[in-house]
Amino acid sequence: MTRYLLSIYQPDGPVPEPAALAKIMGELQVVSEEMQAAGAWVFAAGLHPPETATVVKAAGGEVLVTDGPFTEGKEHLGGFTVIEAEDLDAALLWARKVAAVLEPLSIEVRPFQG
Repeated sequence: MTRYLLSIYQPDGPVPEPAALAKIMGELQVVSEEMQAAGAWVFAAGLHPPETATVVKAAGGEVLVTDGPFTEGKEHLGGFTVIEAEDLDAALLWARKVAAVLEPLSIEVRPFQG
């Protein structure tokens, strides 16, 4: 089994209204429970907005610490799920289910090394 990272990218800006967000989170919970029942789910988490990020970078023998996201953009990593799947096709089946719930957000699927 290979572990895959399902990264959820969302646009910058306000989150959906509470009623809409509750519906989305409920549907996402159903997919998470289905992953757990199938033995595919490893770990999942949502992230605070990108402005809460701190970037640490070594340069010229010094370590620089700056506020804010690593890159400026119109989208940011909003959350992720780690799954185990036999192959990319199996991982993509789970990613499709997540994408269907989070439409129109993009889900990036990447295997872990090793």
